[in-house]
Amino acid sequence: MNLAIVAAEFNREVTDVMVQKALARAEERGIRVTSVVRVPGAFEIPLAVQRLLERGDVDAAVAIGAVIKGETLHDEALMAAVPKALLDVGLRTGKPVGFGITGPGMTDEQAMARAGKGADAVDAVASMHALLRGL
Repeated sequence: MNLAIVAAEFNREVTDVMVQKALARAEERGIRVTSVVRVPGAFEIPLAVQRLLERGDVDAAVAIGAVIKGETLHDEALMAAVPKALLDVGLRTGKPVGFGITGPGMTDEQAMARAGKGADAVDAVASMHALLRGL
């Protein structure tokens, strides 16, 4: 399987760890990572994932981000929109998208404690890729 990883630069102290965990899990599983793309924030992830999944050399993608609670409900608005957009991209392209975006409502400490979700997203997308190949 050829995998692309798209990660938000926002909250980079968390997303860098998430990316490293995702890359380590991909290596453990023998998954080839064709691209690691950084985008400004979680909102921009779906468009980059779509563009990558349109390529013939990408079989699946993992979206990585950490949506941390601020002074407004912005984190909730993001997490209402981004997961649906990623689901739509997967349905349009017929390729799996691993969801490694944590939040909303997290503190900085909670976000760092959930950094393993990058690796979990690789596991989920690998399982889904294998399942789809058999359908």
